[in-house]
Amino acid sequence: MIAPQPFFRARGTPFSVLHRIRALVERGHVVDLVTYPFGENVELDGLTIYRAAKPPLVSDVRIGPSLAKLALDIPLYRKTVRTLRDGMYDVIHSHEEAAFFCVGLARKFHVPHIYDMHSSLPQQLANFRRFDLKPVRAIFERLENRVLSTCDGVITICEDLARIVQAKCPATPHAMIENTANDQKVFRASAINVRTEIGQEDGEIVLYTGNFEAYQGLDLLTDAFRQVARARPKAHLLLVGGNPEQVVRYRDSLTREGLQNRVTLVGTVHPSEIPGYITAADLLVSPRISGTNTPLKIYGYMRSGRPIVATNRLTHTQTLSETTAELVPPTVNGLAAGIIRLLSNKERCRLLAENARGFAEKEFSDSAYADKISDLYAQSMKGKTIATHRATRNSKEQRSA
Repeated sequence: MIAPQPFFRARGTPFSVLHRIRALVERGHVVDLVTYPFGENVELDGLTIYRAAKPPLVSDVRIGPSLAKLALDIPLYRKTVRTLRDGMYDVIHSHEEAAFFCVGLARKFHVPHIYDMHSSLPQQLANFRRFDLKPVRAIFERLENRVLSTCDGVITICEDLARIVQAKCPATPHAMIENTANDQKVFRASAINVRTEIGQEDGEIVLYTGNFEAYQGLDLLTDAFRQVARARPKAHLLLVGGNPEQVVRYRDSLTREGLQNRVTLVGTVHPSEIPGYITAADLLVSPRISGTNTPLKIYGYMRSGRPIVATNRLTHTQTLSETTAELVPPTVNGLAAGIIRLLSNKERCRLLAENARGFAEKEFSDSAYADKISDLYAQSMKGKTIATHRATRNSKEQRSA
C-alpha cells in the first residue's frame, strides 16, 4: 500500500488509510505500507511500515497540494520501487497522487493496481486555492484520467466521486466505501472530563472537530457564533484541531472580538481523546463551504448520539438528510439560526441524534465496511496472476498489499 501522507496523523486521509489497512489485516491479509517519513507508528498485527527518506529542507507537510508534497513524493516513489524489487506482492493499493506513478510500476512488476480515490485531484487545487491554474488543472486531469483508464479497481469515498468513476471507466471494478470506520476500533477512548477541564460544567457546548483549512468553513462558524453568543448566554464554542499557527490566529481574532471567554481552542488532540470531547458536547457542527467528499468526521458524529448542524451542501447531503441533521444555508445567518434552533429545542436534538445513530448503525457497520473492501479486492484480482513465492526481504511468505 502506498500512501503519500504523514502516517499516522489525526487528519482525514491518514484515518482512511488506517482503516483500509485494519480491514485487510483483520481479514487475514498482510500489508506493507510505504509512506512519508513523518507520523506516528501504529501497531497492527500484519502491518509493516516503510518510510521514505526525508528530503533536505522539508521538516513537515501540510494538508493539501504543496511543493513539500512534490519533494516528498520523489523519495516515496524510489522507496516504492525498492520495496517492489525486494518482494513479490499480490496487489498495489495506491492512495491519492501516488496512483500517478503506481500506474507504471504496476505494469512493470505485473501486479494488479487498486486506486483509492479520496478526492478528484483537479478539484483539490480549487478547494485549497493552491496551484489552481488552468494548465496545472489540465495536467492533473490527464494524470487522473490515465489512472482511471488503466487501474484494475477503484475505491471512492462518496457519491460524487463514484459518479466520476462510473462515467470515465464504467467497466472497471469499483466500490464506494465511505470513511465510516470507527476510530475506537484502533484507539481506545481515554477518560477525560472535558467540561471540567474547560470550565463549562453548565455550558451549552457547540463542538467542531477537524482541520482548520479554508474549505472547512471555520470563518463562517466563528462569525455565526457571534450571533449565537448574543442569543444564548451559556453557549460555548469548542474547537478541536488546527495547527499551532492556525490556533493562535483564531484565538487572537476571537479575543479582539471579546469572545475569549466564550470560545475554547485546544488544537489537535490524539484520536483517543475525541470521544471525550464529543460526549461533552450539546451539539456538533460541520460548517464546510466547499468540496464534494463527505467529511470523515460526519460518520463519527452520526454514531455519537449528539445532534448535528451542517451546511446544506452536497459534501453533507450525500450522507445526511433533514431527518438526521439540521441542514442550514452556508451563510453566517443560516448557520447561526440553525445552532440557536437546536440549542432551544431539546426534543428536536433528541430526535435528530436518534435518527442519525440508527441510520449509521444500519448502513455503516464495521463488518459491511470490511466486506466492501474484500469484495473489491476479489473483483479487481479476478483472473490475475498473483505472487506465490517467498519474498526475499524477510520471512513473510506472501504480502497482500
